[in-house]
Amino acid sequence: MSSLQSAEKRYITDAWQQAQKSYPLKSPIDGTVIAEVADCGPQEAIEAAAAGWRAFEGWKGTTAFERSEILMAWHDLITGHAEELAKTMTLEMGKPIKEARTEISYAAGFVKWYAEEAKRVYGDVFPSHLPQKRLMAIKQPVGPVFAITPWNFPAAMVTRKAGPALAAGCSFILKPAEQTPLSALYLADLWRQAGGPEGTLQVLPTRDPVPLSDTLLADPQIRKLTFTGSTEVGRLLYKKASETVKKISLELGGHAPFLIFDDADLDLAVREVVACKYRNAGQTCVCTNRIYVHSSVLEAFTDRYIRATEALRVGDPLRDDTDIGPLVDEQGLTKVQQHIQDAVAKGASLKTGGRSLEGLYFEPTVLTDITSEMKIMQEETFGPVAPIIAFDDEAEVIGKANDTQYGLAAYLYTNDLSRAFRVSEALEYGIVGVNDGVPAVPYAPFGGVKQSGLGREGGPWGIEEYLEIKYLSMTMPR
Repeated sequence: MSSLQSAEKRYITDAWQQAQKSYPLKSPIDGTVIAEVADCGPQEAIEAAAAGWRAFEGWKGTTAFERSEILMAWHDLITGHAEELAKTMTLEMGKPIKEARTEISYAAGFVKWYAEEAKRVYGDVFPSHLPQKRLMAIKQPVGPVFAITPWNFPAAMVTRKAGPALAAGCSFILKPAEQTPLSALYLADLWRQAGGPEGTLQVLPTRDPVPLSDTLLADPQIRKLTFTGSTEVGRLLYKKASETVKKISLELGGHAPFLIFDDADLDLAVREVVACKYRNAGQTCVCTNRIYVHSSVLEAFTDRYIRATEALRVGDPLRDDTDIGPLVDEQGLTKVQQHIQDAVAKGASLKTGGRSLEGLYFEPTVLTDITSEMKIMQEETFGPVAPIIAFDDEAEVIGKANDTQYGLAAYLYTNDLSRAFRVSEALEYGIVGVNDGVPAVPYAPFGGVKQSGLGREGGPWGIEEYLEIKYLSMTMPR
């Protein structure tokens, strides 16, 4: 079954279901309707919770080796369908096809990692003060999981959550972003083909996420919430999940700084900042939002960065040579325009770009003469706009980098080993890339501090989010 066939007014609970309502899904590439997608609501959520609990009762009883085999089969199907999945992603959210292919590989990597990690959920036996007692701690799946994923990584954010949840023995109910349900439905279909039992991975698309989400958050059968999205929405979900004391992990907004020190190799630094800033047209939570450059290399760095920016190709994301595709929707385009207008009105210099193109396309943009009161220095732009700011002192720039409510990702470029450690440890962020603008891999921890979230995804840390620790104390008759 193709992704579009799966999507046509259908959703998946313990089997494929035909929705009573649907909504048209428009591609940001040209505005055409590419599918009619199921529009699920509270009733479907109630059914999904019940199906998820039934599935959990059986799935938690399987061995780690059985779960591992199904996850590996899922991985193989994802890699076998990589080109179709990449094209689906590009059509529904505009990511350049070459980036979409990379994301599918990244997404499959989570599945493979957790297929292996399922067999490494270890407990502990620890000493007792009494000779007749044996003390143990074991790990068990937390229960049915409700996941909410964003549109900017519509495959990787699914597998980064579903992989460890399913490996741990949890069932998984997913509400994908309303802009990108096709990738999620495609992945769910492949999970079924891999032998995933009914109800273990459910996908409920919806145009209005609030009624469906509220229903699942209020349901005590749902034991865990995992969310990737904005800090504002994350705070609301945190409050709602507290009513039933769910286990929770949140990967929220960012405002990433990139610090370029005076000893940096500027050609390499420009390459890493461009890769970090313009990936997915700047629409990632770990894209750099503030580029701090030492004043002694400011002019040289800025000139090279402008040339690199102007060399990027904006256009049809289905073409292999496209670097920048469309923004996801009108709201995103408007925010980019407003941030640039606000900055220029407050004294910023527009060095290149700054123009809207046809439809949802926008030129990659470089701004200088940035001051702290500009919106771009306070809010996540989520677009291809790069503000460059001068600094003179290491302590000064660390203070500026940390002066934000966010703490997801930060970056620096230096050839001084002592500085690399010193600055990395001083930055108040969950992820720090040193001479590396794209540090995320499936086997490393991903997550933030401060208002950027709770918990970690990826690596051995990721599966811990879906496990509870049970203490066993056994007295042996003497």
